[in-house]
Amino acid sequence: MTFNDIFKSNFLDNISAVTPLDMVLSLLLAFGVGLFIFYVYKKTYQGVLYSSSFGVTLVALTMITTLVILAVTSNVVLSLGMVGALSIVRFRTAIKEPLDIAFLFWSIAAGIVLAAGMIPLAVIGSVFIGVILLLFVNKKSAVNPYIVVLQCDGADSEKRAMDYLTANTLRCVVKSKTARKGAVEVNAEIRLKDDNTDFVNALSDLDGVSSAVLVSYNGDYMG
Repeated sequence: MTFNDIFKSNFLDNISAVTPLDMVLSLLLAFGVGLFIFYVYKKTYQGVLYSSSFGVTLVALTMITTLVILAVTSNVVLSLGMVGALSIVRFRTAIKEPLDIAFLFWSIAAGIVLAAGMIPLAVIGSVFIGVILLLFVNKKSAVNPYIVVLQCDGADSEKRAMDYLTANTLRCVVKSKTARKGAVEVNAEIRLKDDNTDFVNALSDLDGVSSAVLVSYNGDYMG
């Protein structure tokens, strides 16, 4: 038997191995699981600017992966061609949030498992992953971190401002400091004693302090 005989017998005979009912059910299930992934992503997003297009991409990626795996499992020869075609695909969009990578892999894995016919694994596994993400990602710290940006006119005013911050906060740590002639800028991470932020007003009224800015952030700092 030559390669042409193998190609003809397998490719033409197995092209209808996936029935229309299997296709519809698989894609509907993929759509449902993709919507659940989209919902979890929306509830656990902690970035600066939420992108709804990425959420829609998660739904589409689950369905596309299911479609590809259905085609691959129906024919061996076709699977080799798809591997070659997909190997040239390059993604240029940068992933800004590390958690987005987990959602991408989750969508791909759910599509693969659904197309393989392991529906209980896909559904129960997705529910389990979603619950874990909702519990851990949305778990807030007891004391939220803040960044205070101080503009001072010298070392004396800087010391007064830092002493005031230390006395009126639970924790105060200098993250960065920029010194120029006649001006000092300090970025300090603080933990508030309560939700009252009036101390910033008093901080800006100190002698030698030109401005005091309070910024909430997620605890990650590059500097």
